[in-house]
Amino acid sequence: MMKILLTNDDGYTAKGLAELVAMMKPYGEITVVAPKFHQSGMSMAVGLGYKPIAVKHLGETEGESWWYLDDTPASCVKYAVDNIFTDRRPDVVISGINHGANTGSAALYSATLGGAQEAAMAGILSIGLSLDDFSDNPDFTVVRRFFPQIFEKLLQNRCNDFGVYYNINIPSSCPEEIRGVRVCHQGILHWENEFQPYENDIFDRKGIRPIDRGIRFFPEVEDGEKVYMMVGDVVDDVRNLPAADHRRVSEGFISIVAHNLDTTDYREIARLDELGFNTDFR
Repeated sequence: MMKILLTNDDGYTAKGLAELVAMMKPYGEITVVAPKFHQSGMSMAVGLGYKPIAVKHLGETEGESWWYLDDTPASCVKYAVDNIFTDRRPDVVISGINHGANTGSAALYSATLGGAQEAAMAGILSIGLSLDDFSDNPDFTVVRRFFPQIFEKLLQNRCNDFGVYYNINIPSSCPEEIRGVRVCHQGILHWENEFQPYENDIFDRKGIRPIDRGIRFFPEVEDGEKVYMMVGDVVDDVRNLPAADHRRVSEGFISIVAHNLDTTDYREIARLDELGFNTDFR
């Protein structure tokens, strides 16, 4: 039976994670190790430097074992590989279902993809899965409709090259509106007006709890300090090609991007070589 490890960056109580568990149960034995609290924007960060990290085994039901870890998705995957899957590594790691897209340059910050990267580092087939809906209670019907067939195809045709991991983003649409699946490249996005004044009543106005956004305390302001929050506007880039993942998702396509842990720009190192940067000093 296939062993499947699931994590996310929205926390172990997120609806997207529960949906993913239900979706993957027909494929094998499920182990969930997810953050205790929201971890968005943490990329592949892990808890180093003798940081104390709380872990709790939440229990088991038939075919499922649940844990939380008070750290990032990458740390969750590390913990699972080192301390739970001691006899045999999982066959696949899926991080998600993220509440919100991880397309374009957002992939560089994504803790959802950070969990997938950590699994790829361990040589495990890994997938980051996101729905383009940032609400706390989105409708995951479209994911249930299309992700299983994509997963099965990746499983049957897995790449054995080290460092490959997959980023799948699904539009927030009813299944009948999905136009298809497109293999894409990572698009280029940037953010403007990112730092906005922090307002203590913002959560009340928006009807959400601070903990739902990873805020576990309110700042104590010292004399002379100003407090900001990062809530900028996303801006497209004129250099994007039609196959950029965020553009395809906006057109109603499911995007699949194959990333690699090796971020070397091989064309640029060849150019530097031709320019004579490779030099002997003796």
